[in-house]
Amino acid sequence: MALEPLIPYLSVPELPLIPKGLFGNFPPADISIKPFGTLVAIGVYLGAWLAVRQGKRLGLEERTLVSFIFWVVLSGFVLGHVLDIVLYYPGRLKDDPLSLIRVWDGLSSFGGFSGAIVGALLFKWRHKVKVLPYADVVASAFPVGWFFGRAGCSLAHDHPGIHSDAWFAVQYPGGARFDLGLYEMVLTLPLAVAFLFLRRKPRPWGFYIGTMSIAYAPTRFALDFLRARDTREADVRYLALTPAQWLCFALLAFGGAMLWYALTHQNERVASKG
Repeated sequence: MALEPLIPYLSVPELPLIPKGLFGNFPPADISIKPFGTLVAIGVYLGAWLAVRQGKRLGLEERTLVSFIFWVVLSGFVLGHVLDIVLYYPGRLKDDPLSLIRVWDGLSSFGGFSGAIVGALLFKWRHKVKVLPYADVVASAFPVGWFFGRAGCSLAHDHPGIHSDAWFAVQYPGGARFDLGLYEMVLTLPLAVAFLFLRRKPRPWGFYIGTMSIAYAPTRFALDFLRARDTREADVRYLALTPAQWLCFALLAFGGAMLWYALTHQNERVASKG
């Protein structure tokens, strides 16, 4: 006898703080604590804390590392939203140009990655330092933060997949579906644990960036084939592939180049301080 979908559709309500119009015309909308935003904030904090801790062990200057994290996170969020609108919802941009500046309204993971690269380059230009050590330390902690971010997605159910009767489908209202945010959260956990274990010993710069990119690209490429096509905001396709799937090719090549660099520059390994 075939199993039916077993995963319930969990929905955590927002925690209201200030209702709309409490002080006359302010605030113009309800102010509340949202589960998605809370989990993303926890992920950013934990990722930054782990990165700073590892950076201190490896002898990186703490203030410079904190500044690097600020540049990367800020740029990642801004460009993550901009590319989300441009690549995934071009119609929304045409109908509502101001949607481009509402950075809290939608994020693209690959847009965030692109923004992080831009932030790193701006940081390099501003501080005139070699960014690879700082970027690799951040990458070593990134899967932990990403796990919490995707946990937020699994509660927001903002990455619906195709309808399915598989046991691991989620019981969405209107019919069970795959939940890609949930699956990516689960698949990120082994990588996060592995990185926390590998961080015990120094690795050549570029190791974590390369490994993370090579692990993520094929995973995301495969998951996007399960992405819903029948929802109001279904991803656009270019030659049958989503924008993220096309970018997976570039990410895989980038990861391979970084890992090759790391493995051929073993002499750049930094001695651990403990």
